[in-house]
Amino acid sequence: MTDARIYQRPKNAMQSGKARTQEWVLDFVPAEAKQPDPLMGWAGSGDTQQQVQLKFASADDALAYAARHGIAATVHATPTKALKIQAYADNFR
Repeated sequence: MTDARIYQRPKNAMQSGKARTQEWVLDFVPAEAKQPDPLMGWAGSGDTQQQVQLKFASADDALAYAARHGIAATVHATPTKALKIQAYADNFR
């Protein structure tokens, strides 16, 4: 049985837009550690599930998919957004 994690993408810190933040992602947990290639030095492993990333409209859809295919998935809750409301004049106090 393979393990996976389900989470909602965070907002990109470099942009103000919120594109693709509503979708839920199912990522597989790495089954083996990456090893350096002796010839080139690149890091890699034989685990091809690390390359798979599935997107869903809701967490329930992702959980249903995982249950249907026998994947042990854990849902990581989206952290709450704490807004710091301040006026422009607060910069000069």
